[in-house]
This record gives sequence, structure tokens and C-alpha cells, in this order.
Amino acid sequence: MNNLDYGIIGNCRSAALISKTGSLDWCCLPEFNSASVFAKLLDEEIGGSFGITVESSYTIAQNYKENTAILITIFSNGEDAFEVHDFMPRYYKEKGGYHTPPNVIRYIRHISGTPKFRALYNPKLGYAKGETKSYIKDNFIASLTKEDKFDTVFLYTSYNKSDVVEGNEIEVKEDGFFQLCYNEKINTPITHDIYVELKRTNEYWMEWTSRTPNYSRYNMEITRSSITLKLLSYDKSGAILAAATTSLPETIGEVRNWDYRFCWIRDASMVIKVVSELGHKNIVKRYLQFIIDLIPDKDEKLQIMYGINKEKDLTEKTLEHLSGYKGSKPVRIGNGAHKQRQNDIYGILVDVIYEQLAKFDSDIDNGEELWGITKGIVWIVTNHWKEADKGIWEFRGDDRHFTFSKVLCWVALNRAVKIAKILGKTRKIAKWELIEQEIKDDIYKNAWNPEVNAFVQSYGSSHLDASVLLMESYGFIGAKNPKFVATVKAIEKELCNDGLLYRYKNEDDFGLPSSSFTICTFWFINSLFKIGEEERAMKYFDQLLSYSNHLGLFSEDIDFKTKRLLGNFPQAYSHLALIECAVNFSKKNEAKILEMIRK
Repeated sequence: MNNLDYGIIGNCRSAALISKTGSLDWCCLPEFNSASVFAKLLDEEIGGSFGITVESSYTIAQNYKENTAILITIFSNGEDAFEVHDFMPRYYKEKGGYHTPPNVIRYIRHISGTPKFRALYNPKLGYAKGETKSYIKDNFIASLTKEDKFDTVFLYTSYNKSDVVEGNEIEVKEDGFFQLCYNEKINTPITHDIYVELKRTNEYWMEWTSRTPNYSRYNMEITRSSITLKLLSYDKSGAILAAATTSLPETIGEVRNWDYRFCWIRDASMVIKVVSELGHKNIVKRYLQFIIDLIPDKDEKLQIMYGINKEKDLTEKTLEHLSGYKGSKPVRIGNGAHKQRQNDIYGILVDVIYEQLAKFDSDIDNGEELWGITKGIVWIVTNHWKEADKGIWEFRGDDRHFTFSKVLCWVALNRAVKIAKILGKTRKIAKWELIEQEIKDDIYKNAWNPEVNAFVQSYGSSHLDASVLLMESYGFIGAKNPKFVATVKAIEKELCNDGLLYRYKNEDDFGLPSSSFTICTFWFINSLFKIGEEERAMKYFDQLLSYSNHLGLFSEDIDFKTKRLLGNFPQAYSHLALIECAVNFSKKNEAKILEMIRK
């Protein structure tokens, strides 16, 4: 049982999750980080949802319309059938820009017979803190709450509004719709208007996915993952979210529950690197502008994460009135990790800047600002790389000298040198190369543990950590280097459990980790492939893909025993790593095909 059998819809302004039986169980409006309108995901009793229910004689199936973010749920009892097409409108406006209103549309398509359903419309505004009341008006159903602050949503529909509010049976004789809006419409919509919204949104996604290259292997999985990453991008500022949810636990009943509706510099930069590889330049440009806007002062240190509208204060609070996903409390909004020092973010960011300048150097119109940021980051890294930090996994205890953080400090200098060469700014190169070498020597001296025969989690430690597998991806060490090969094998022996990886096995602030962190398994598979164990890597990869939900989506974690999806959902980390693996496998396959043709 997956339990996170949800599909995501969105329009790069907000998103919603719909269950495989057609219930809208999570949605925040007007934006990703707004208070929830529906939060059944976090409290089945009081959270609020918008269900479509049918008699038990109906079968229910669900899929995405191919190459789009339009989710189709099919209800059929043989003679009687209808579909619900769920989406949030997104398409180009004639005068430029995008039409992305804070609306959720549920288009009901009549297929055959006279099917019947009930609409269980139960919004609970403001994270369900207070009472939400619904009122039937001439043109819509208005739902409002006065708890904390006044908030309201409007539901437009082609069906009888009393039947909707009272949950009465509705007969489907022709196409119809529900349109949930954060703002009152100027013109009352009719079914034809909604059909046009559906068609135009479909055209947008078809055009967007047509720009993604076709791959000889895993093309469908790459496309679905790229759409998912796109859905986690926020047009207005260029931010990329780590996930669309808050407080979905890493382990049921435990307290590792965090709000992921923010932009982590690390996660977002990794996403951007992958998305630019797929040729989607607009997301890249928006994100780089997001970074430029965040650093007005040349000596200002970067936070590890920001709000999607560039907020710097992300104070963490708990919502005590919500019981949590499957009873896993607390439910948190905000994230206290924003105050942490994590030295790896600098290298990850300079790497992204380098990738874009190398790819689009003649097309980057903010090169001067990016050069300024690069110099500023080198200054910070030069002065702080010897200091301990919280690391990629955001340990909330004492700071340590994490190997991954040191490697990414090396990446910052290495890529800064390359950027300087691209831009013809050679004055600082010799000085930067000396620091780059100093960091590299320090890592080889302190991160390699001869007793473990591997690079370890932190200096002086004997613990292994999946993040060190990225040493090769970032060019710090060659795939065939005996020390890297030994590290991959040591990590497999220590951290791999039935094809799934622990991040690490040592105790952290909350005890011992008890679920697999999905991105780590992808990193391991990629590393295994790179060191030449291709068949085993492919076997692990296919096995991991089988643990996705019914729509090919992944959350943050997977339970070792049940293979159930856990953690926030869908997770950008998981999908970017899936793409990296799949593209590497596909490119190798294409190279083999070319070789055979030449012979």
C-alpha cells in the first residue's frame, strides 16, 4: 500500500493533490505557501477535502493526459461512465506572459449512459483553524472563515448549487464543471468557457514537453519527472520548491515532519542544472534572477533557503489542532533550518552559474551580476571553508567538518576559475587555483579513512554517508579512481538495504534513521553505473521505479520493509535524481547503438 497515491496538478503559482479516487485533499491558495483550503492530507477528520464519490459498482482508474499536467480520473460501471479532468489553468496570454489564476478546475466529461456521483465539497480555510461556512449565492458558492484573518473562496459550477452543498446525488447527462477560485470572477463561467481553459492548458503542456529531448530509454519517466519539477517552480520570483507539502513524515508516528514549501538553494540549484540539461531555459533564467535579487550586497551571506517570494524569516510554528498525516505530529509551518550554516550551498550555486555561462554565454544578459556573485562567493568560501557546519542533512546538533560541504567548497573555487576563463577575467585565477588545491589536499588528508577504506561522512569519523557519492558527479574524483570505487562498494555494504539506501546510519538529533532517502538510492545507482557495474545499476533502477506511485511520482522517502512512500510529496530531489540516472543510462544506450551502426 503506497498511501501517497496522489497526483499533482498546478500552474507554477500553486498546486493541489488529488487522490486516486478523485478526492482533492491538499490545496493552498492563492500561492504554494498560503494557508490551506483543503488539508485532509494532514487531518482526515477536520482538514477539509473536495471528494467525488460514486456507488461501489463503479471502478476508478487514474492517469495523466500524456505529456501534460492534466490529471484524469475515470469512473465507470460498464454502462455508465464519466471522467474528471483536474487541472490548474496555465497558458500564454496574447499580450505576453502567462494566464495562471489561483483556480482549480474539475471538468466533468460525460462518456456514456447516465452516471451519478456526489460532490463532497468541504473547504476548511486557514489550515482548518476555525469554522468555514459556505453560502449559496446567485452565481457561486462562497466559503469563508474569520479565524485569524478573513479569507474566502468561490466555487462556480454547472450543477445545482444546493445539491453540491448538501452532497446530493448528481446525474451526468452532459459535460459539466466545478471551478474553485480564490477571487470572485468578473464574468460567470459556463461549461464552454471551462472547456476552452482545458484545451488551452493542454496545448501549453504539449508545447512545453515537446521542447524536452526524446531519449531511447526511460523517456516516459523523464518526461513525467520534468513536468513534476516544472510544477514545483514558482513563476513570480523564479524560486523552486523542495516539495508541494508540509509535515508528511519521514517515518509514520515520528517527529521528522518539516515544511518543504520553500526554496532551498541546494535543491533548487540541482533542479536547475538538470532542467537546463533538458533545454528549458526560461526556468533557468528566472532562477538566476531570483538569486541575483537575493544578493543586493556583495558581502551578504546566503541563507540556505528562502521563502518563494524571497522571504528571509521562515519562523517555524506548529499547528497543534491538526492530528498530522496518519497521526504523525507535529504539523509544522515555516522551517527553523533557515538559520543554519551549510557551506555546500556556495559550490552548488557557482556550479549552476558556470553551467549556464558555458551553455548560454552569448545569451545570458546578467553576466556582470553573475560574475559579481561568483567573486562574492569565492570571498566567503576562502574565509570560511575551514569552519564546521550543519551539512547537507541539516543536523540540528553540533557543527562538524562534513566531507560533502568541503567537496562543494572545492567546487566553488573550481567553477569560479572556469567562469573567470569564460569571461576573460584572468587576474584572480592563480590565487583561486591555489585555494582550490589546498581544499582538495585537505579533503584527501582528512576525509579518507583507511580503516573503513572509504571517504567518510565527516573528518575523523568512521561513519559512511551517501552524499559523498556526489564527489564524482561534481568532478572532484574520477569514477575509476580506486578510492571512489572503494567508497561506492563500502557504501553499498553498509548503507544499502534490499536495493534502498540509508542517508547514513549513525544517530542524529532524532535517533536512528528508519526510512530510505530516495535521492540517495538514485545517487548510488548512478555511481554504480559510473564505476562499470552497469547491469546491477539498471536492475536496481528498475526496482526503484517500481516503488513509485501509480502515476510515477516519488516522495522524499521509502519505507525499507513495506516500500511505502513517505515524506513530503512530490519531492523535487527524487525526480531530479531520477532524470539524471535515466539520462545517463539512455546516453550510454544511444552511444552503443551508434557504435553498432558504425560497425
